[in-house]
Amino acid sequence: MNMDRTTVIGMVLLAILFFMFFWYTNKQQQGIAEYQKHIADSTKKANDAKIKPADKIAAFKDSLQRDTAAKISAAGNFTDAAIGTETLTVIETDLIKATFSNKGGSLKSVQLKQYKGPDSLPVLLSGGDNDKLGYTINTAPNQSAETSTLFFGNAVVTKNGDSAQTISYTINGQDGQSITHQYTIRNANYMIDWNILLNGADKLLTSNAMNLHWDVQMHLQQVSHAYEVQQSRFVYYESQDGFDYSSAASGTSVALEQPTNWFGFKQQFFNTSILSKDKFVSGNAQMTLLPDTLPQLFNATATMKVQLPASATANVPLQLYYGPNEYETLLAYNNGMENVVDLGSGIFSFVKYINRWAVMPVFNFFASFINSFGWVIALLTLLIRGVTSPLTYKSYLSGAKMRVLKPELDALKLKFGSDQQGFAMEQMKLFREAGVNPLGGCMPALLQIPIFFALYSFFSSNIGIRGQSFLWVKDLSSYDVLVHLPFTVPFNFGDHISLFTLTAVATSFLISIYNMSMTPTQDNPAMKYMPYIFPFILLFVFNRLPSALTWYYTVSNIITLGIQFTIQTYIIDHDKILAQIEAKRKAPKKVSKFQERYGQMMESQKKLQDLKEKTKGKK
Repeated sequence: MNMDRTTVIGMVLLAILFFMFFWYTNKQQQGIAEYQKHIADSTKKANDAKIKPADKIAAFKDSLQRDTAAKISAAGNFTDAAIGTETLTVIETDLIKATFSNKGGSLKSVQLKQYKGPDSLPVLLSGGDNDKLGYTINTAPNQSAETSTLFFGNAVVTKNGDSAQTISYTINGQDGQSITHQYTIRNANYMIDWNILLNGADKLLTSNAMNLHWDVQMHLQQVSHAYEVQQSRFVYYESQDGFDYSSAASGTSVALEQPTNWFGFKQQFFNTSILSKDKFVSGNAQMTLLPDTLPQLFNATATMKVQLPASATANVPLQLYYGPNEYETLLAYNNGMENVVDLGSGIFSFVKYINRWAVMPVFNFFASFINSFGWVIALLTLLIRGVTSPLTYKSYLSGAKMRVLKPELDALKLKFGSDQQGFAMEQMKLFREAGVNPLGGCMPALLQIPIFFALYSFFSSNIGIRGQSFLWVKDLSSYDVLVHLPFTVPFNFGDHISLFTLTAVATSFLISIYNMSMTPTQDNPAMKYMPYIFPFILLFVFNRLPSALTWYYTVSNIITLGIQFTIQTYIIDHDKILAQIEAKRKAPKKVSKFQERYGQMMESQKKLQDLKEKTKGKK
């Protein structure tokens, strides 16, 4: 007991030192960073002071003149479009506020009216200082320019009879060539049609190929920078292989070598994508992670090629999607974009079918008449535990049979001692006679794996719970915060403590204690303490996960405790189980082929072991 107490005190002291170390290290690193910034700012200020104001003005004018001359030269036959003033035009629908610019004749940014960002303002997609969307054109012999750098004419806005609005931008060349960008925006729709009309396409494009260039800055839309980075992807849909994605965290370039229907940059709950009715023949894309001190996540860039027929005129029909990752919304487009909603991917991609066919319909059904999503999750949990309760009962029944057989198993261990082969054979024989499946208790645990990962994917991607409050939680799609820490704890813990994480861990710990009290004493000391280690691991796993998931786990554990207590106290009768085992022993035995082969294998190993021992004895 003294040794145990000493060990516990030592571990507590070690934990305190551990947290103090990370707190001190974090403070020290912040101090160094602030000092280095101070030195850098001071150096820049001193260097700037050495430059005379007149020299600064002259250098600025010289740079401006060189830049203007370069733009005019690159514009070639489109000289009038080389220099201009940016003018913005805003078109609103019931869902979006789209801002267009005459510079590049492009869509500059989109605000989503029904969704708020961490700053409580409408979610903004695109709109970064360096964002651009355009393609290369030949402006003159041996001259080329990006359309994103050219100033188109004034916007022409027309309203159509179907409540849609069309905005058009045009630039004209000196030799009769022209380019028109035409956008159509509709109510109740996040998809924007973008038609590019080229007059003189055979001269404007080299080999009739349009190389679309897209640079877009992805803004932070959730509280957790790290978790949203983890959920961000480059997504695309190839004509042959269908939907695929590439993890954004790696930062590597993704090459597309097959015809591609659409591609885009996906965040946890929103995405910006470009679709081509004529398909992109090839391309590549990359997402560069930005420092977590910025309000942006990535600088994303893509270059995609559209091959046009040889003709003097061309119409390139494209579409732009700036909107939420809402499953039903994307499914309605009938182009595979519903796969952007990550309901299961990677090695757990099979759980998306559990979500689509079971979890999502049930969740939506409960949500249709219950306003609080927290209670919807509780009802969903209750239903899941109810459906899986028969397996849970079989698991506890198997455990009860094992407890009844424990005295006989202990006797076999004493009888065979170190003879593991002999003990294994007799143990199997005992289980067969008693009708006990030693693996029966594993089924509920195995069943929990796909259910957990299905709900992990569902709650991480269900935009319906985004911004929904429950009890003390402000947003069920993110972690709740009980305490903000003055330092960041490693191993994915973060700089906060989640209360729902604590309730999930505490209830898991109670289940472990209860199971240990109902389980025969383990001979292996490591197995004794393993149930207590698991809740500790969950503390680090859960702390950054959505509170919807940790709330589900808390409710599931409470229901599990109730089911366990009810089954163990009121349903399972150990005397009756013992009588059933005795009856089973007296009944004729039917041995399965697997049991027969397993028995033969164990018998062969036993004979081989006996032969080895006899050989050793003769020596």
